[in-house]
Amino acid sequence: MSSSDPHSGVRGRTRRAILSAAAAVLARDRTATLADIARAADVGRSTLHRYFADRDDLLRAVVADSIAAIDTAISDAAPEQGPPAEAVRRLVTGMVDVGDRVLFLFSDAHLVEELYPGSIDGPDQPVVDLIRRGQDEGVFLSGVPAEWLETAIWALVYTGCEGADRGVLPRHGVAQTVVHLLENGLHVRPPATD
Repeated sequence: MSSSDPHSGVRGRTRRAILSAAAAVLARDRTATLADIARAADVGRSTLHRYFADRDDLLRAVVADSIAAIDTAISDAAPEQGPPAEAVRRLVTGMVDVGDRVLFLFSDAHLVEELYPGSIDGPDQPVVDLIRRGQDEGVFLSGVPAEWLETAIWALVYTGCEGADRGVLPRHGVAQTVVHLLENGLHVRPPATD
């Protein structure tokens, strides 16, 4: 990157800090003020306004940045590589690692869609392809549309991140818990008989 790139250096770090803080704050409180977000980003409100003219400008940027962060997490998980079960573990870990972004995007999908049309519609093809590969290899549940299973994975990741946020799950154990539930379901043992 050149030094004139607005996303590099101090300017880039400040912008990323604001976007990260905004995703975290707005995931938990959609009514949070710009002052709340500036405080969470450890910048002044005037600094925040140098980067984002108004709340709508910031929201659009947070949506775009969150989508990019999730896309990067999916790509970095390399879902097309290795055995499907291992790829799903990497995928879930990557999704949980960007949990604030998942919480932000999916806690109010209507607002996100209004600000950034088409941003969260449709399946994530690499995830669907991984599920289909696992189904073809007999590793994942067959007879169920891969798109539905993808939605179930997203729902479990979201619920795991939300559980950690509420203190129901330990933050460091979310990915492991989600993977365990995916791999084992609600494995209920029949009651013991005498």
